[in-house]
Amino acid sequence: MKNQSHEEFMRIAIGLSEYNVKQNQGGPFGAVIVKDGIVITRSANMVIPENDPTAHAEISAIRLACRQLGTYNLAGCIIYTSCEPCPMCLGAIYWAGISKIYYANTQTDAADIGFDDEFIYKEVNTPIEKRNLPCVQLIRDEALHVFKLWQSGKGE
Repeated sequence: MKNQSHEEFMRIAIGLSEYNVKQNQGGPFGAVIVKDGIVITRSANMVIPENDPTAHAEISAIRLACRQLGTYNLAGCIIYTSCEPCPMCLGAIYWAGISKIYYANTQTDAADIGFDDEFIYKEVNTPIEKRNLPCVQLIRDEALHVFKLWQSGKGE
């Protein structure tokens, strides 16, 4: 469909989130990716049906859009999401190059129903040695070799 309003695209995202809840398929989240006024992809949260903790609505929609458009760069695309993106989804949206985010519910609204990401926001800003999840660096010199191969463009 072309020439839909921002509100109409958002209603699609909200509809996906509602469908997910009513079908008992997973979290109450939906996302739609639009380019040039045309819906490219849409997805609800797929964490439970796919047994994949990264299959949030935004991530799932990004994966589908990249396949549909044959690119990893979604510049010029807009994402409509039924809730303000979590830290993982926000990172993916930036990495995908999406040009704009429209969201309905806030991260506070999500926290109020049990989807609280505040601890992740705090962890990202905590020095690595003080994080709750132990992070141990190993054999950096060997890993740097691969980075140098990439940087040189040789791959051999």
